Amino acid sequence: MGKQSNKFLKVGFIVVSLFAVTACSSTNEPEEDNSGGETASSSNSGTTPATTTAGSDSGRLTQDEIAAQDALRQVVFYFDFDIAEFKSEDRETLTHHARDLAANPGKRIRLEGHADERGTREYNLALGERRANGILNYLIVNGASRSQIEVVSYGEERPDQNGQTERAYSRNRRVEIQ
Repeated sequence: MGKQSNKFLKVGFIVVSLFAVTACSSTNEPEEDNSGGETASSSNSGTTPATTTAGSDSGRLTQDEIAAQDALRQVVFYFDFDIAEFKSEDRETLTHHARDLAANPGKRIRLEGHADERGTREYNLALGERRANGILNYLIVNGASRSQIEVVSYGEERPDQNGQTERAYSRNRRVEIQ
């Protein structure tokens, strides 16, 4: 748990730095739907900011920084049956991932595409790849570098849940960030 906490603290400090640089720049360009942080973090709707355990001067995170940290914890994105486009509600989370990659040029991730067992093996491999590539393209458009991201498809070969129920199928239609 200690290593994971340190990892989250490092990500938090990077996010804080990114927001500080962004806040200091003065542009009049409209930003792309960054106001959704309040609705996406309903569990953080209180007005008391969270505190960090590291020895920073203020020790407090803004709601935007908390939302960014929460977004970076989400690494599995689910898809509808036979659809390669990620869900619109995942846009904000994926934008945070793209910004994190842009702020950390040495960071590398792997997008693993998956499908449920319906369809042929070849079709499901291609579908998993299309799903992962859809997320790849979104990350690149939003600041990540192509050299930071590897794409692999497992099709139906690595199910999250076994079984032939709709619940199992829906858990297996996914892209995971590793």
